[in-house]
Amino acid sequence: MLWKSTSYTGWGRALSAAGELARPERMSTLARLGAVPAIGARRSYGDACLNTAGQAADMSRLDRILGFDAETGRVEAEAGVPIGELARLFAPLGWMPAVMPGTGFATVGGCIAMDVHGKNHHADGSFGQHVISLKLMQDGKSRTIAPNRGKALFEATVGGLGQTGIITSAKLQMIPCEGPGMEVTEQRVEDWDEHIALLDSSEARYTVGWLDATARGKHLGRGIVEEARSTAVRPQSAPKGSAKSVPFDFPRFTLSRVIVSGFNKAYYLRIRDGGQTRIKPLEEFFFPLDRIRDWNRLYGKSGFHQFQCALPEAELPRLRSIAERIAGSGLASPLAVLKRLGPGSGGLMSFPMAGYTLAVDFREGPKARALISELISEAQAGGGRIYLAKDSLATEAQVKAMYPDWRRWAEACARHDPEGALETDLTRRLSLRSL
Repeated sequence: MLWKSTSYTGWGRALSAAGELARPERMSTLARLGAVPAIGARRSYGDACLNTAGQAADMSRLDRILGFDAETGRVEAEAGVPIGELARLFAPLGWMPAVMPGTGFATVGGCIAMDVHGKNHHADGSFGQHVISLKLMQDGKSRTIAPNRGKALFEATVGGLGQTGIITSAKLQMIPCEGPGMEVTEQRVEDWDEHIALLDSSEARYTVGWLDATARGKHLGRGIVEEARSTAVRPQSAPKGSAKSVPFDFPRFTLSRVIVSGFNKAYYLRIRDGGQTRIKPLEEFFFPLDRIRDWNRLYGKSGFHQFQCALPEAELPRLRSIAERIAGSGLASPLAVLKRLGPGSGGLMSFPMAGYTLAVDFREGPKARALISELISEAQAGGGRIYLAKDSLATEAQVKAMYPDWRRWAEACARHDPEGALETDLTRRLSLRSL
């Protein structure tokens, strides 16, 4: 039986869908499914990977490596291959994916559809900029597109939320690396200005800041900045069985203001004065939370939302104001990230813009929803945007104002999916394809 009725969620678990899923193992089977949305590991936080009362193709079993050139670092992989698997396989051979998001479970197809960014966006741009070509299935037929072959369709597909066809495979250009280890330097920063200054002055290829989103007043912006480079020095392997799992949904009090504030302070103080440098396994640096399976259950059975915005450099005062509002709310979790972004993006609906991005998780609840709605409006007022891979609360007017190329993208979707068969809960919620 191809189709199975089920209920499923994105990673945030605040939104859910009930519908039919199929898990094809061969392209021939996928072609027989017809025009349906494709989903990967469902690591998008909101409703980008949901299709309520409809059908969707789970691409996770289409996970084969189709080719690799050891001289050039070019790899061809099916859409269901996890990005962390590419890193695991090829870093020992001197190559790794050019861009990796915060989880290694994200699939190649998902990384393209969301045009993900990583800790090196300021240096290497977004995922889509390293896609040599990709194959789309449209009406059961395969079509190859590339930046110089079907350019308009390529730009609508990269970051295009899976609305132009089913991404079945891609050729990717990886980048050289020294080996499977990362030399990571961690430094404490005491306040907002120091945090921004260190991000700006960093010459490391990989740079990311952890933010204590509960700190206020003179401590606003305190946190830890990590700078990293690949190294041939072999990291100490994690002991077998070291991966942990969250076995149940945590009660609400575990993320109370007092507990989160105390945890954040202790986490901040774990870095000694003057900083520290360690050799870490590649996956520990790029995908730290993957070591805790089902960590989303820490937010309880109601799930959580993430607010992630990007703002241009000129709007740093506004970004600071957003951080102040989050700190004053008492609603933030320990998971908050501050990064510098470069100008690179791969598609019409890509999220990154030159400037800075701030991402903070909030347990689901009416106060969190109200705060996030206010923060989205503030980001819009500053000429910024929110990340559709993380969003579950923005409005149609807000998103269309934030993404100036949405109309060109919607026109491309209408040409290649005129019946709207590939629409998802997210595109319907935001009326993104309504011209």
